[in-house]
Amino acid sequence: MPSGQESIFPEYETETSQTSKLLRKFKEMPFVPIGMAGFAVLVGYGLYKLKHRGDMKMSLHLIHVRVAAQGFVVGALTCGVLYSMFREHMLKPKE
Repeated sequence: MPSGQESIFPEYETETSQTSKLLRKFKEMPFVPIGMAGFAVLVGYGLYKLKHRGDMKMSLHLIHVRVAAQGFVVGALTCGVLYSMFREHMLKPKE
């Protein structure tokens, strides 16, 4: 980008690492990374159990894993929203 032009999205062009972005996100909304980690754990567990699924069809097993992972993420996001509401409305001093 030429130096004479201003950036349209300057906050996206700062040189920050992925780790610092994740740490900043964890401080702002702690349940988002928890949801991401839970999703990864459930997918890993599902892949491990894929080998020992017995006579269950693969498509049914994959649907169960997907529903469990999505449920964990939705639950973590819901807890994050409730935590954010609590922090803004209950812990904020009255003006």
